[in-house]
Amino acid sequence: MSSQTQLNTARRSRFALRWYYWLLLVVAAGYGLAYAMHWDDRGLLWVRERFESPAERTASVWLPDYRVVIDAKLLPGMEKDEASDLSYDPQSKTLFSVMGKNPFLVELTLQGDVLRKMPLVGWINPEGVTVMGNGLLAIVDEREHMLSIVKVDANTRELKRDDFPKYDLGPSKNQNKAFEAITWDARNQRLLLGEERPPALFTWKSDGSQTLTGDKQKLPNDELDIRNLSALAIDPRTGHTLVLSADSHLLLELDEKGEQVSFMTLLGGFNGLKQTIPRAEGVTMDEAGTLYMVSEPNLFYRFEKQK
Repeated sequence: MSSQTQLNTARRSRFALRWYYWLLLVVAAGYGLAYAMHWDDRGLLWVRERFESPAERTASVWLPDYRVVIDAKLLPGMEKDEASDLSYDPQSKTLFSVMGKNPFLVELTLQGDVLRKMPLVGWINPEGVTVMGNGLLAIVDEREHMLSIVKVDANTRELKRDDFPKYDLGPSKNQNKAFEAITWDARNQRLLLGEERPPALFTWKSDGSQTLTGDKQKLPNDELDIRNLSALAIDPRTGHTLVLSADSHLLLELDEKGEQVSFMTLLGGFNGLKQTIPRAEGVTMDEAGTLYMVSEPNLFYRFEKQK
C-alpha cells in the first residue's frame, strides 16, 4: 500500500471517529433534553389517553379537546409586574390575579379586561391566589413563606397584610423555590398548596372561613413528573386537579387519587396557540369548564372545550 493510500485511509478513519463522537454527543444531548422535559412520560400518557373510553373522557376535564379562543391578550400597564396566578370567583363571575414583582391584586373580566387594581401592602412576593367564597381570598407570599386570608368586597381599593390572619407555611427544601401555588378545594373543605421545586402537594383543612385547622399535610404523589409546579386549580364539576408547570410548558389533569388523566402542551402550534406561552404562572377554571391562564409578564389566555 502506498504512503498516499495509507494517509487517505487514516484521514477517513479520523473523520469516521469524529463523526461517531458527534453522533454520540447528539444522542446524549437529545436524551438529556427528553429526560429533563419528561417527554418519555408525556409519550406514555399520550398512549394511555388513546385507550380512554368515551365515558372516561366525559367524566374528566380532558385537556386535549381544549382550544385557545383568547391568545396572549396583553394586560395593559402591567408589563413589569409579573402576573403570577389566577382564580375564578363564581359569585362575581370575575377573575382575580396577583402580580408578584410589584405586589397588587387585580380583578379581571372573563375576557381579560381590567376592572380594578388593589395594592397589596406588606406583601413581598405574592405568587398564589385562590377564591374561597363569600369574599374571602387566600394569598401566598413565596418569599415570606406566608399564607394570608383576606376579605374583598366591591368597595375594596387596597389590602394591608397586617389587617388579616396570617399562617406560617414553614421551611421548604428549596427556600428560593418554595410555596407558590394554592387553590380552594370546596368539596373537601381544604386548601391545596403546591411547592414549586421539587414539585410537591400539601393540604390544609378549613371550614371556608379565615381560620385554618390543624397543620398542613403532605400528599404522597409520584405523578408530578414536571420540572416545576407553577399553579393549581380544581375543576368544580369533576373535582379533578389541574397542575401547571411553566418550565415544562405543560398543564396536567389529576383525578381524585392523584393519577394523571390527560395533559395539554403549551407550545406554539398545539391547542390552537400561535406561539408558546412564555411562562405560564396561573390557571383557573369556571363552572362551565372554561379554562383561563396568565403568563409572565402580562399575558392572558382563555381556552374552551370543543364540542
